[in-house]
Amino acid sequence: MRIESFHIATPEAALVDLRERLTRTRFPDEIPGSQWGYGTELAYMRELVAYWHAEYDWRAAEARLNALPQFRAEVDGLGIHFIHRRGSGPRPFPLVLTHGWPGSVVEFEKIIGPLTDPAAHGGEAADAFDVVCPSLPGYGFSDHPREPGMDPERIAALWAALMRGLGYARFGAQGGDWGSMVSTYLGYRHADCVAGLHLNMVIAFPPDAANPAAGLTQDELIALMEAQRFLKEETGYQRIQGSKPQTLAYGLNDSPAGLAAWIVEKFRTWSDCDGDIERRFSKDELLTNIMLYWLPQTANSSCRLYCETMRNAKFPPSGFRVAVPTGCAIFPKEMFRPPRAWVENLYNVTRWTPMPAGGHFAAMEEPARLVDDVRAFFRPLR
Repeated sequence: MRIESFHIATPEAALVDLRERLTRTRFPDEIPGSQWGYGTELAYMRELVAYWHAEYDWRAAEARLNALPQFRAEVDGLGIHFIHRRGSGPRPFPLVLTHGWPGSVVEFEKIIGPLTDPAAHGGEAADAFDVVCPSLPGYGFSDHPREPGMDPERIAALWAALMRGLGYARFGAQGGDWGSMVSTYLGYRHADCVAGLHLNMVIAFPPDAANPAAGLTQDELIALMEAQRFLKEETGYQRIQGSKPQTLAYGLNDSPAGLAAWIVEKFRTWSDCDGDIERRFSKDELLTNIMLYWLPQTANSSCRLYCETMRNAKFPPSGFRVAVPTGCAIFPKEMFRPPRAWVENLYNVTRWTPMPAGGHFAAMEEPARLVDDVRAFFRPLR
């Protein structure tokens, strides 16, 4: 496998173009007092766009990202961008971290250091990992797929090939959102090289569809009621991205404010922020993640993953069982928290950790808790 070093080098013209577009933002109207009730709040978007235009420093973010060892490799004909930091310890264990939508490898900035060099972050050197963080196909600085069918199962095959190409015959997988789906297919299809899965979003459905509530606790039933509300009120984005992403893309690819509004609303809704998005994410964090969609123009190619997965009937994962050991970190504000019994029907669950705080973006919201759980889960699997 041919692997080349990668360095983010944004042309100044791209930043000039961005600033001009931000200046020309044509904001929509809003029902007075509606706040976030119809979607992204107008007042917050005006504030964010003004900050993006006048104060946000992409060059500083670019330099910080470039301090991480980044590479590109051709895997099955597709250029894949990835961070690869080797661990500092006696026997670092290889671990592939997979992000989701609307995230990016930026999600993992806070956990790469503690995972690769635990002794420098209050941990034990024996818990060190070699961390590989690929950008999903069509995301960040990976190539855009040019043919249909790039779903989580195909991405899992790319990741298995990438890890082999990096010299890892056995490794662990961790992820949430699409990263959970990709990791699931890694554990199912590539159990010969995957030592275990650690998931911070778990998708599972009742083994007996005719009697889904059988044996469930009150807390589990409450969690399912919350999931039902989410499915009813918060899945419009899935419908459009899973059916006609090309139509959506014209707006998101042309308007930075439109792209930001589409993404920021999810960070607010899916996180443990009690309605105050900056309780969990700074403007700089939000915008750096958005820049990894804006600069490489991935609004369309990233959303297509929904369409490919739905059309290939890969969501939810079903019809098989993952036999490799699986650890589940259950964050209280995650959009879907299935009962453990449902999860055990699909996975070989060996660790189940209810978390006291945090939501969908665990690596950004609760990095220390996520790192501790990943270390503990993989400790007996090394």
